[in-house]
This record gives sequence, C-alpha cells and structure tokens, in this order.
Amino acid sequence: MALKRFIAVGLCFWMGLAFQPAGAQAPVSVASTPPAAASAPAPATPSSDAVVAPPAAAVAAAAPAVTASVPAPVPLTQPSLVDASTLNGADTAWMMTSTALVLLMTLPGIALFYGGMVRRKSVLNAMACVVAICAIVSVLWFAVGYSIAFTPGSGALGHYIGGVDRLWFAGLDYVKDSQKVAVSHIAPNIPESVYAMFQLTFAIITAALVVGAFVERMRFSAVVIFMSLWTLIVYAPIAHWVWEPNGWLSRLGVLDFAGGSVVHINAGVAGLVCAYVLGPRRGYGREPFSPVNLGLTMAGAGMLWVGWFGFNAGSAVASDGRAGLAMAVTHIAAAAGALSWMGAEWLVRRRPSLLGLCSGLVAGLVAITPAAGFVSPRSALLIGLIAGIACYWGATGLKRLLNADDSLDVFGVHGVGGIVGSLLTGVFASKTISGSEGDVLTQFIGAGSVLLYSFLMTGLALWITSLLVSLRVGETSETDGLDISQHAERLGS
Repeated sequence: MALKRFIAVGLCFWMGLAFQPAGAQAPVSVASTPPAAASAPAPATPSSDAVVAPPAAAVAAAAPAVTASVPAPVPLTQPSLVDASTLNGADTAWMMTSTALVLLMTLPGIALFYGGMVRRKSVLNAMACVVAICAIVSVLWFAVGYSIAFTPGSGALGHYIGGVDRLWFAGLDYVKDSQKVAVSHIAPNIPESVYAMFQLTFAIITAALVVGAFVERMRFSAVVIFMSLWTLIVYAPIAHWVWEPNGWLSRLGVLDFAGGSVVHINAGVAGLVCAYVLGPRRGYGREPFSPVNLGLTMAGAGMLWVGWFGFNAGSAVASDGRAGLAMAVTHIAAAAGALSWMGAEWLVRRRPSLLGLCSGLVAGLVAITPAAGFVSPRSALLIGLIAGIACYWGATGLKRLLNADDSLDVFGVHGVGGIVGSLLTGVFASKTISGSEGDVLTQFIGAGSVLLYSFLMTGLALWITSLLVSLRVGETSETDGLDISQHAERLGS
C-alpha cells in the first residue's frame, strides 16, 4: 500500500507539471520555498479499486519550489570571517596556481634573466640580490605590508594607506569546527590567505625588478636596507591607492588590471633614481660590458612569459571568462612585442638579436598588464606592437638622453612599457568586456602620480640607507667583481 501511495504521489506531481501553461513554472529559488497548496492539482474522487490520491498538502510538499524573494548578499567592505561553503573551489585552485606562477617569475625567472645579462664577475651577486629580496619582502609583507596595502584605512587617511587589522596576518583564520574562513573584501570567493599570498608575489617581483638598474655596483647590505624601506614606504602605499577600493586612484577610476603602474612604472622609476644616485659603473661608455650568458637570459624570459599568465589572468581573482581572455591577450601582446622590437632592431642595426627578442616579449607583457582585463585580442595586438617599438627606443635613444647607467634597462622597458600600457588602457578599454570605460586623462593622472611619488620616495629611501651604510662598493671591489667582494664566491671555472 505504501508503494502504491508513493507511485500516486509521483503521478500527480508530474501531471501537475505537464498541464501547467507554457512559461508558468517558476525557477527554483535558493531558499527552496514550497509552493502554495492551491497550486497543486485537485485530488481525484476515491473509488473502491482506485488508488487514493494524497492530500493537496502532501503533493505541495513534493512539488518543486517556487521563487522566493531572497535579498542579494551585502558586499563586504572589509576583511571578514564567512562560512567556508561560500568559497569557490575552482577560483581558489586557480589563484593558488597563479600564486605559484608569479613566484616562478622571480625565482628563478628574474634571477636568470638578470644573471645572464651581467658580467661574469657579478652573476652570483645579481642572483643573491633577487633571492634576498624574495625573503625580505615576504617577511615584511607578513608583518606589515599586506595590512597597509589591502585593508581599509581610517577616515580620509584611508584613501592613501591601509589599516593595521592584518599586521602579522592577524585574522587570516580558518576555523575547522565552525567551518569559518577569513576572506578579503576584494576577493570574497577565495580564502584571504590565498589572496594575501598572491599579492605577496607581486610585491616580491616589483622589488626584484629594481635590481636590474643597480647591478654590479651597489653594496649588498645597502640592497637589504634599501629594498626593505622601499617595500613599505613606496610599494605598499601605491598598491593601496590603486587596488584597494577606497584608495584615491581607485576612486578616481584609474584602470590597472594587474600592475602597469603599481608594478612597472613604480619599479622603472625607482630603478632610474638608483642609477642616478649611484652613478655609472666604472668603465661605462668606454669598455664593452658583455653579458655572461644570454642562454640564461632566454631561459629567464621564457619563465616570465609563462608566469605572466598567472600574473595577468590571476588578477581576475576568478576562474572565469575574464581570466581566460586576460590569458589570451597576454600571449598575443607578448608575441607582438617580440616581433616589433625585432623589426626595429633589424631595421636600425641590420640584424636581430636574442636579447632583443627577449626584451621585446617582456615589453609586450609589461604593456598589456594594466589592460589585460579590459581589452580585446585585437587591441592587445596593437598594444604589443606599440610597446615593442617604444621600449626599444626607451632602452636606446631615451637612455642616452637621460644619461643614466640603468644597467639592464629597467626604466627603458618597465617604466616606458608601463606608461605606454597605462595610457593605451584608456584608449582601448572596452565597456563590453569589463563594464569600465577608459579615460586617457584619468590614466595619465594615475601614471603621473605613481611616477612622481616613486621618484621622490625612492630618493628618500636611498638617503636613509646612505646614513646607515655606504651605498656603493669601493673601486677595488667593483673591479674584482661583487661575487668575490660581497659574497666570497665565484661562478666557476
């Protein structure tokens, strides 16, 4: 009898669906609110040999739910503890992968890229600077940097610097018993610990990029002190301005998807200031400074190209269509940058070079960085082509005009590429893709503000460092090479 009653309930349920008018069935709501009893089909009159239909209330309980008015979740305005069930597993997995990819860009990407371009006697020093910066910035980010960059500040000051709620990663909790986890208001679908680590890799690579401007002449102890100060007083505030929703450049409407201004203009300008303050290498302009191994540089450039997918596509903070498009435009711009630099070099110098190809692909990657989540693939092609030519000029003609020994063209490639990419984001940003319209004037204000602040505060950080230790090694140490003088190590026979 129980089986018959179950079958009858099922028949009534499906008959009710079949005889509804077209379009009358409402979608199932999150709340799964049961329909009203009146919406159920009327029960049949029982007979002696017929199966008795259940009461209308029973049918209603078995019927599909109708839409209920569920209020939209209130957007977070600060880091919070939420139910672990609200996280998105795919987004979290992608962001953990992206974090590893961006760290790969520095270790060993930048270390190889820069190490291959310096002279043999300073290869290990260049690599040691990159490794030391990775460790120093990691601890500083854990202690102070993340909190002042990515938490809301207090009052009007909050537009320029974050708060102290996340010092020492305080509050980045996971509570197993209650299934609660901390999330950032900027990335509420992933654990805040993942978001903090992802942003840490950006802080690391930005500081590591500056190394290319002062290789072969800056004292290692000065590097340690200077980059510690620079991370806290230059990088973290600029990251807050642009990427924290309450930051003044974010409120102004500056578009910087993955770091055109925060990373590249910032690092490029800092490198230029270092080159001016330290002065040129001994023999600069009078003797050739032959790279020790461009094979290492090419290997590093390849790691940068691959890692940049995490850099740009990861900045979508989701495993979605925008991330996929960011990956596509990143690759197209890198290829276009390599080709346009190669073409310019072929035209001017009558032969292309491996170093030029590597520099060109990096130029394309730099320029697409602020635009990656805002532009179409065709726009990315144009951005890459323009960036390759502009950065080639930045590393040659502009470098001579500036009269600075920017050893590995940090400003020529990252500074110029970041400026070009930021301005072109204002030209090519598509509202269809991102919901944001570009504005060249706004982008100019953003790029100019970062440039000026980085210029002044980098000078301040160098001055403070000079009060503690000498910035530059002595003449004998520089002649012998920094590998021996700073680390008592040698590359090998």
